[in-house]
Amino acid sequence: MINQVYRLVSPRQFEVTYKDKSITANQVVVRPTHLSICAADQRYYTGTRGEQAMREKLPMALIHEGVGEVVFDPTGTFKLGTKVVMVPNLPTESDPNIAENYLRTSRFRSSGYDGFMQDYIFTDTDRLIELPQDIDLDVAAFTELVTITTHALSRFEKKAHARRETFGVWGDGNLGYITCLFLKKLYPDSKVIIFGKTDYKMNHFSFVDDAIKIDAIPNDIQIDHAIECAGGKGSQYALAQIIDHINPEGTISLLGVSEYPIEVNTRMVLEKGLTLIGSSRSGAKDFQRTVDIYKEYTDIVDYLGTIVGEVHTVRDIENITEAFESDLSSSWGKTVMRWMI
Repeated sequence: MINQVYRLVSPRQFEVTYKDKSITANQVVVRPTHLSICAADQRYYTGTRGEQAMREKLPMALIHEGVGEVVFDPTGTFKLGTKVVMVPNLPTESDPNIAENYLRTSRFRSSGYDGFMQDYIFTDTDRLIELPQDIDLDVAAFTELVTITTHALSRFEKKAHARRETFGVWGDGNLGYITCLFLKKLYPDSKVIIFGKTDYKMNHFSFVDDAIKIDAIPNDIQIDHAIECAGGKGSQYALAQIIDHINPEGTISLLGVSEYPIEVNTRMVLEKGLTLIGSSRSGAKDFQRTVDIYKEYTDIVDYLGTIVGEVHTVRDIENITEAFESDLSSSWGKTVMRWMI
């Protein structure tokens, strides 16, 4: 069958290409229905990803956050019409000690490999997780982002000590919101503090125990563990504050992506015996756990609805461009494309 793929060919320019795909006995065919724009997609769209990366990776279909409906499954795993979240990580091998998202041989959609901006996605059954059939698909569209938190917390569980009276989260964006929400649900007896810089963003964090501006942190504030979700140059300032306020032998989970090296006060890291854990992307197990959490804590999906920013109906390439341009000026939340192209 002929599959239409909507690829970025140069900054701010999409073109449709046609790929002849054969239906095989072991791959499921999914029709994307809801896609979510990520900051990484925007770096490609605007051409700020770096000249070398742009040369190496374009043309390429963007988007690695998305859900769809099963339209063909020769394996019999899914019924036709089943709503599924698509896993963008595509491992080519397994390792007993290294997770699939850290294997250097794994491919990742919308990062050197075509993402979900296609008429149909052809994928293996283990790259699909069935969703609750009544879930809000605008929210489910950015489940991949939610799995970043799920994955980071699973790594935290394995490495952090058992005292978890107080968590601090630095960063009042989408990831900080998701992380605070999951901490409150998974550690209901713990105090969760959001440390941010923007009042109207912090106002969305209605479920946290305290909200503190990063330029007015009381000297006596102490936390057991911290999650850094600031990213960029802000990662450096966030880490400095975390190191100042975290208790000895605490764990710091690093989630914010910085394009450039940042300074870290290693003297105090050593003096306090701190553990820094880096986490990136996620794997199929994290997607399954995230969907299980959706089912167990049904109000989580309602809270996540708060970060649905703009919703665009996409029927042609012009609509795709409009969605990306609008997302650039959005100050809060995720931009979702209802994929009707």
